[in-house]
Amino acid sequence: MQIINPATGAVIDNIPADSRESLAAKYQQLKDSRRAWAATDITTRIAVILRFHALLEAERNDLAATLTAEAGKPLQQSVNEINGARTRIQWLADNAAAYLADEYMTDTPGLREKISYEPLGIICNISAWNYPYLVGVNVFIPALIAGNAVMYKPSEYATLTGLHIERLLKKAGVPDAVFQIATGGKETGELLLDMHFDGYFFTGSYQTGLHIYQRVAPKMVPCQLELGGKDPVYIMDDISDIKAVAAGTADGAFYNNGQSCCAVERIYVHEKIYDDYVREFVQEVTSWKTGDPATPGIYIGPLTRKAQVTTLEKQVADALAKGAVLQAGGKAIPGEGYYFEPTVFTDVTHDMLLMQEESFGPIIGIMKVSSDEEALQLMQDTPYGLTAAVYSTDMERASALLSQVNTGTGYWNCCDRVSAPLPWSGRKHSGIGATLSHQGIRAFTHPKAWHLRG
Repeated sequence: MQIINPATGAVIDNIPADSRESLAAKYQQLKDSRRAWAATDITTRIAVILRFHALLEAERNDLAATLTAEAGKPLQQSVNEINGARTRIQWLADNAAAYLADEYMTDTPGLREKISYEPLGIICNISAWNYPYLVGVNVFIPALIAGNAVMYKPSEYATLTGLHIERLLKKAGVPDAVFQIATGGKETGELLLDMHFDGYFFTGSYQTGLHIYQRVAPKMVPCQLELGGKDPVYIMDDISDIKAVAAGTADGAFYNNGQSCCAVERIYVHEKIYDDYVREFVQEVTSWKTGDPATPGIYIGPLTRKAQVTTLEKQVADALAKGAVLQAGGKAIPGEGYYFEPTVFTDVTHDMLLMQEESFGPIIGIMKVSSDEEALQLMQDTPYGLTAAVYSTDMERASALLSQVNTGTGYWNCCDRVSAPLPWSGRKHSGIGATLSHQGIRAFTHPKAWHLRG
């Protein structure tokens, strides 16, 4: 398996992909070791995870350089990702013991009733390339703390980062046979789906998630899917600082090249401030530097996947053919690497691919609306249900609208953010289940009911 630098198209490494036989051997190691790990005191397991947390900081610069080389993420954004992962790990480590402790629901003379939380067993974690540290720690950290063994498959576009994660977990004290990495692409993923894990946790596209869900269903084991989004933002007419809101929402749309499931993908602006907002938005986008992601000051690097260039070109052509107005960008950048100009369209409509299909790239459509009611109708016109945001000086007005949008997350005066104390979950085509928060800790356990008389 070749590891390609998306900034240059050059091969930077070759990694052997796992076979059916090698995966079977790794699975057997996990099976043989999981009970001993589960029997280890939770304080010991948490201490191991905190050593991993410290190692991420100690090696942060080298880890960030690797991530930038294989995924094309600007170097400062790679550093930001590792810092963000450490914040999540700290919260999970600080709170897991309390949420995994036995809960007494009834404590009366002659009868006590409690719930205990037992590990699922062996977890299959099929992870993503866009934020390999952040989406990874959402799964394998609480899984390990809860006493599970983990088979971790990094994306083929973040394999070197996955190998670093494995190395540092084992350096921190996770037993060799408790965390195993599966390398390879789609073929390796299919082999994992043939195996009999006690839970499957996937982050990626809706199409792949649906395939995994259908394959896993006959096994009758937990299957959580963190999938894509077509995340809308509505800018109400009462905002007080148009320039700041335009800059914040532009960052929400284009950070990490728009390669985020919760990136802003549709913007609706009240007609009273539409022209001013568009002007400030375009000015912000055109001020960014595009280029080699290892160079300081670069905001837009290459797309991680070459195929995404074709997807964006298709959306651009469709929007232009249907009457959209191009305000910035609009094409791939010639030369080495998978670069695409930050692209802004106005006069968009919902019959355009740009406003219906997930873009996962540096492209956005901005649409004028005349009322909150029109904005709500348009925000709900999607099969996805991950996040939605409203910008307004009036929290009650914004909350009233957000409460009617069928999404797992609502934002008031912010966007494109995830916080460890809150559940990260999608609805409809955006997924099933939750990571993070106490719900994301308990997701890696079976609850057992105890009826205790005497």
